[in-house]
Amino acid sequence: MKVTGIRTRPYFFQLDRLMGDSNFPSGNKNMSGMIVYIDTDEGLSGISISSPGADNAIKTLEPLLVGKDPRGVKGLWRLLIDAVFKGGNEGTMNDAIGAIDVGLWDLKAKINEEPLWKTLGGSTRYVKVYASGIDMPLTDQEIADFYENAASQGISAGKLKVGIDRDSDLRRIGIMNDALKKSGKPVQLLIDSNEYWSAKQAIRNIRAIEERFEIFWVEEPARRWDYRGLRKVSQSVTAAVATGENLADIKDFTPLFQNEAVDVAQIGMGTSGITGLMKVADMAYGYEIPVSLMNSPVNYEAPAASAISNHMMMEVFHDRDAGILVTDSTIKDGYLVLGDTPGNGLSIDESSLAKLPTTSMDNTGGGAGASALGRRRGAGLLEVPSHEAETLNE
Repeated sequence: MKVTGIRTRPYFFQLDRLMGDSNFPSGNKNMSGMIVYIDTDEGLSGISISSPGADNAIKTLEPLLVGKDPRGVKGLWRLLIDAVFKGGNEGTMNDAIGAIDVGLWDLKAKINEEPLWKTLGGSTRYVKVYASGIDMPLTDQEIADFYENAASQGISAGKLKVGIDRDSDLRRIGIMNDALKKSGKPVQLLIDSNEYWSAKQAIRNIRAIEERFEIFWVEEPARRWDYRGLRKVSQSVTAAVATGENLADIKDFTPLFQNEAVDVAQIGMGTSGITGLMKVADMAYGYEIPVSLMNSPVNYEAPAASAISNHMMMEVFHDRDAGILVTDSTIKDGYLVLGDTPGNGLSIDESSLAKLPTTSMDNTGGGAGASALGRRRGAGLLEVPSHEAETLNE
């Protein structure tokens, strides 16, 4: 079997509610995605998901794969990593490598006629999950509704966006806490400030929050690469420090591990695909650090969690798939239950996909998303109330 080419299909759509964080508190409904198909000469295709911004990078890497046996996934991953050596495995090139790698693993499992979690060596179909609302723009009632719905599925851990106003954060954490208690299980509270704080700001705010609530982890309380700041936060609060969402590959995690700056390593397709995230997970295991899979539309990366011995729990959130993505996994009693469909369990509703536009509906371009405007003014310096943001940006 040989790879014959890679097809891509970008799509743009609107969510049914706003998503946002401390860098974009007003939120956004405009979202985008791109289906990636890796085709073979035997009619079998691997499927993955990326962003429209990675399209050109994928096309640049495609000739390296044409004619290759798709079953040699790890060797092909190394081939791609070596190919981008000069510019580095960063940005859209990292996005492209991650998408291709996930598609190749899907293809390999289909060739094996088994679910990907078995191809990767997983021994269980159950993956513990936590709910994540990307919920800065939501009203108090909407927050309650979101986490009550999670609790109705047996989910007792939830992550709330924080960082702009401490009083509001405390009120909203309380709402999430009360909602998750309806699961009937011990509650785990997670908060995420999305790198909006400096290390000292984070310590001050987290300590104040911990006077009221037991926080399981604080996510990105300082800049992603700032091992000094992250270590300072970890040593100054009782909550674990979680980070890794915006890191590209194992080289980015190494200084964090070596300098005791991370307590939970967060990994996903953005960590150079399944091959890359497994390497980070193995390194974390050597440091006795747990990992958490995250940021996975319709949870299609979940098969990798089954094969990671130090995996803690996986993020599940409000659907961001425009109704075109389907997986064979289900949530039951706080766990994602993986199915037995050959491959990663992901399938595409092609008829619905055909109805979606291939170009952006707003001025955010291929990067449409909840944080499309980048890091917010005042980050790391002043905690600017959301109602002052427009004035500062004039």
